[in-house]
Amino acid sequence: MPVWLRERSWRQTLTAVYLSLPLRGARATPANIFCSEQYLKVSIPPFLFEAILYAPIDDTNSTAKIGNGNIFFTLYKKEPAMWDSLTLANADKEKLQYLRENAVLKAQEKAKEETEAKKITKQEHKKYALEATMKVEEAERKRIEDLKEKERQKVAKELELWKKQQKNGDKYKSIQKKGELHQEIEPLKERKSEKINKTQIPNEGTSKTRLKSTKGHGSCSIFSQNLKEEQLPAPRAAATIKVNFTPRVFPTALRESRVAEEEEWLHKQAEARRIINSDLSELEDLKEEEKNPDWLKDKGNKMFAMGDYLGAVNAYNLAVRLNNKLPLLYLNRAACHLKLRNLHKAVEDSSKALELLTPPVPDNENARVKAHVRRGTAFCQLELYTEGLQDYEAALKIDPRNKNIEKDAEKIRHLIQGTMQSS
Repeated sequence: MPVWLRERSWRQTLTAVYLSLPLRGARATPANIFCSEQYLKVSIPPFLFEAILYAPIDDTNSTAKIGNGNIFFTLYKKEPAMWDSLTLANADKEKLQYLRENAVLKAQEKAKEETEAKKITKQEHKKYALEATMKVEEAERKRIEDLKEKERQKVAKELELWKKQQKNGDKYKSIQKKGELHQEIEPLKERKSEKINKTQIPNEGTSKTRLKSTKGHGSCSIFSQNLKEEQLPAPRAAATIKVNFTPRVFPTALRESRVAEEEEWLHKQAEARRIINSDLSELEDLKEEEKNPDWLKDKGNKMFAMGDYLGAVNAYNLAVRLNNKLPLLYLNRAACHLKLRNLHKAVEDSSKALELLTPPVPDNENARVKAHVRRGTAFCQLELYTEGLQDYEAALKIDPRNKNIEKDAEKIRHLIQGTMQSS
C-alpha cells in the first residue's frame, strides 16, 4: 500500500503557483514526476502524491526542482486569477479517474507529437546535410573538371607547338638534303663532261665512223660505263658469334653469389637426398598420407591424447625420419618418453628441440618453455635436481607469469636444500 504525502506548502501569485513537497528521505528523479494541465502526480515508492489542480496550468513551461529533501514546483496558470485552493474541492473517485486517464492520454499524444516533430526535424537535418554534401561534392567535381580542362588545353597547346617544331624541323632537313644532293650531283656532272671530252676525236671521218658504231651498239654505252664505275661494293657476309657460359646451379652471376653459402646448401640438399634414397625401400609400403610428417604428427598427438604413448612414439619416429628439422616432433616425443619413463631419451629429445628452436623469437616462446620444463622434469626424476632447476629457471625467464612453473621450481629448491642438509 502506498503512503500518501499529505504535507505540503504552497503560495500563489496572479500568474503562478509555487508548491513545495517534502520527500521524507526518499530519492526522487524527474521520472517520478508526472504533470498535465490539471493533474499532478509524484510517485516515489512507497510514497505517493496526487492532486487535481483548481484550474488548468501551462504544463509545458512549468518546472520542478529537486533539492534539499524537497521538490519545488513552479506552475504557471493559463489564465491570470487567484485560486481559492490548490486542489479542486469535492472531487469524487470517478472524476479523479477520468482526469487521470485524460491526463495520461494527453501526455501520450503529446509525447507522440514530440516524437513525430523530432523525427521530422531529424529528417530535415539529414536532408539539409545531404544537400550540403551534394553541393560540396558538386563544387569539388566542378573544380576537378576545370583543372582537367586547363590541363587538357595546356597539353593541346604543347602538342600543337611540338607539331609546329617537328614540321619546321622536317622542312629544314629536306632543304638540307636537297643541298647535299645538289653538292653530290655537281661533281658527277663534271666527271661525265670530262670523260666525254676525252673520248672525242678531232678527225671528222673517224668521228663519223665512231658515231656510227655508237649508233649500232647503243647510244647509252658511255653512261653505262660510268654507272659501272660508280657501283658500290657488296656488303660483307654475316656471321654468328657463339658465347659459352660456365654452367652453374644458381641463376646469379658468379661475381654476385656467395660461394660458401651455396656450397653448404648444395651439401645439405645432397645429404637429404641420400637419406631419402636410403629409406625408399622401407617407405615403399606406406600410404601417401603416411609419408607426410604433419599427418604423422597429428596422428601421434591423437594417440598421446588416448594414452597410447608407445604408438605415438612410433608415429613421431617415422615423422622424424621423413623430416628431422621440425622441433615439435622432438618436443612431443619427449612428452611420450616422460610418460614411458624413458628419461634419458626425454632429455635428448628436449635438447634437440631447443637446438632447433633458434633463434629465440616470440613465436616459439611457448615451445621453448615446454622444452625446458620437460627436460627439467626428466632431470628431477633422474635425481639431477641442480640441472632440473636450471631448466625451470630458464623457463621462468621466458614466461615469468607462469605460476605453475614457479611453484615447481620452488619445490625443486626445497629438495636441493634438504639434500644438502642431510648430506
